[in-house]
Amino acid sequence: MHNPKDIDRIIEMAWEDRTPFEAIKLQFGFSEAQVIALMRKELKRSSFHLWRKRVNSGISQKHLQKRSPDITRFKSSLQKLITMNKISKR
Repeated sequence: MHNPKDIDRIIEMAWEDRTPFEAIKLQFGFSEAQVIALMRKELKRSSFHLWRKRVNSGISQKHLQKRSPDITRFKSSLQKLITMNKISKR
């Protein structure tokens, strides 16, 4: 299993609208089903239901197939460089 820092980062990425499940799979090896199971386990029931509703609402860009073709990257161009989930030093 992953350490608590990884779990926190997976949850954070899952909440981010523009971070697709494929990015989580690439960095941590968690499939969409595993992310859903983790969120169900780690979040309060009401928070989990809010998250699922948001992911399935169309607001979220969690699924690459539903994503606009104009979005070509996983992170904002203003975000600091992140390599393998570690923020690089300046």
